[in-house]
Amino acid sequence: MANEQMIESIRSLAEGLLAETPEFFLVEVKIKPTNNIKLFIDGDLGVPIDKLIKFNRALYPLLETSGLFPADDFSLEVSSPGLDEPLKLHRQYTKNIGRKVEVTFLDGSVKEGSLLAVREDQIDIEELVGKKKEKHLVTIPFTEIKHTKVCIVF
Repeated sequence: MANEQMIESIRSLAEGLLAETPEFFLVEVKIKPTNNIKLFIDGDLGVPIDKLIKFNRALYPLLETSGLFPADDFSLEVSSPGLDEPLKLHRQYTKNIGRKVEVTFLDGSVKEGSLLAVREDQIDIEELVGKKKEKHLVTIPFTEIKHTKVCIVF
């Protein structure tokens, strides 16, 4: 079975389990060549580790009986996306309104600022410019974004 088909099968199983808890959502499924499956789950208010453990324990037997991996030759990791992972879904952008983000554009340029608003096709950030730190509103269409990461602020 092709890797993309396997990812879609796993995604379907995972989303079926997540339907019971609508505050959580699947962000991404990755499969390494060693059949190490990595699922990234997020939530509107984050995801407690006990929920990740419960989800892992519910998904593992479904994968065992799915027939996707001969002789059950796979491992499963379920986690929330770390701060080093870029935002992938609209719902993740919405969750991070008010936080400082770094937006990398398709041309490689970067803008940093507070995420103020998320609409269907664009985001607004408030960028601080110059020595006086003047606030500028920047509207960025999703079509121009390569990736967006949440910044850690101390």
